[in-house]
Amino acid sequence: MSCWQTIADYSLRSIGYGERLLPRGDFTLCQQFTLIGSGMIWNIYFGVLALMAGFFLATALALGKSSNTWVLRKCSDWFIFLFRGSPLFIQFFFAYFLFVALKGSVPALGAFTAPWLGALTVLFLNTAAYSGEIFYGALLSIPKGDTEAADAYGFSGLNKFRKITWPTMLRLAWPAYTNEAIFLFHATTLVYFSGFPALKQRGDALYYANYFADKTFNPFVPYPILAGYFILLTLVVIWVFSLVNNRLNRHLPQNARPKLRFRPRLLR
Repeated sequence: MSCWQTIADYSLRSIGYGERLLPRGDFTLCQQFTLIGSGMIWNIYFGVLALMAGFFLATALALGKSSNTWVLRKCSDWFIFLFRGSPLFIQFFFAYFLFVALKGSVPALGAFTAPWLGALTVLFLNTAAYSGEIFYGALLSIPKGDTEAADAYGFSGLNKFRKITWPTMLRLAWPAYTNEAIFLFHATTLVYFSGFPALKQRGDALYYANYFADKTFNPFVPYPILAGYFILLTLVVIWVFSLVNNRLNRHLPQNARPKLRFRPRLLR
């Protein structure tokens, strides 16, 4: 089988298109690159959707934590503490078995036992908690002069938040938020190694890398391939977030704009 035929057969296998059976022997580099790359579709799916939805919840959590209303402040505090204080792997595990236990009494929850929705929900809540704390710190760091100037110009309420507070918060939080986005994409590799099953062998990139490592007894080929894909994905994320960072800081001189730097966490 030629490499082009392998790509045609396996490039979309992780989402149900192409060859139904996985290779059983005589594994080639082309097969490993293609199938691991196919699995990256799920990692990108989880990361992009969780990040987009989590951004808005994170903003709400930051505002709630800085609110003068006791109920809003405590609810935001405990939500952030719960999802930041427990390991993501455990969150996946307990969420899956909670959805399985509840789907008998609430059939609508049956869809949440599938990774495409259940795991996505966990990632969404987790990144919202981490991002909410980042945004809250940025809110506290907004220069007092900015808010006083907004008051002097007659801004108040939603108009003040939309034109002054929110853009300034994003500008201050963006470098740290970029690192959170990168880590979120890396964290998507935990989905199929927690409670959520890979249906019909349609898993993510790490699922296929682990398959080849088990079959060939050589982890030094599939795992570096996996790492290479994630390095490329990280470069894309940094590039996209750099464009947004430049947009947020377009009013500053070129030499005064903060540069994005990748600072990976060793623990989460």
